[in-house]
Amino acid sequence: MTNRTATIERNTLETQIQVSVDLDGNGSSDLNTGVPFLEHMLDQVARHGLIDLKVSAKGDLHIDGHHTVEDIGIAIGQAVAQALSDKRGIARYGHAYVPLDEALSRVVIDFSGRPGLEFHVDFPAGTIGNFETELFFEFFQGFTNHVGATLHIDALRGRNSHHIAETIFKAFGRALRMALTADQRMGSQLPTTKGAL
Repeated sequence: MTNRTATIERNTLETQIQVSVDLDGNGSSDLNTGVPFLEHMLDQVARHGLIDLKVSAKGDLHIDGHHTVEDIGIAIGQAVAQALSDKRGIARYGHAYVPLDEALSRVVIDFSGRPGLEFHVDFPAGTIGNFETELFFEFFQGFTNHVGATLHIDALRGRNSHHIAETIFKAFGRALRMALTADQRMGSQLPTTKGAL
């Protein structure tokens, strides 16, 4: 399997973002987004997904975090898609359950080429610190639309919004790790009977 790295730049009137990924990394992260709680969550993705992730973002945070969070999701999706190339030899499917105290979440992903998000999460609080919890949906929607994957996220239980968010992102990282793993028995085959993903 070839070197699975990519760097993406996304520049709009609202945000300027650079993302670099190494899908075969050791879980290191370098995050400078102006959105501290999102950085805390992205660090979980890198660490549990064993993906090296670098994100630098400047956005219109004087308005709110919406554009920055959504566009970071878009750019990470684009970077992962580019690093994957034609998806030959990957496991394709990944899933994980992750608990944190009273919270438990499940994330399932399929690198099918068909973007779709099922996001079933009820946060008890509208904000975590100054981060609006509704922006998590925007992040994952941006990611799935641009990576070309079907993603199911279910918060199965939890009372603390921070705990719920952390279980989601840890499970997301671990599901990515499973799905992106090279399956030696696949060789250079595509993980599909259709001949294309």
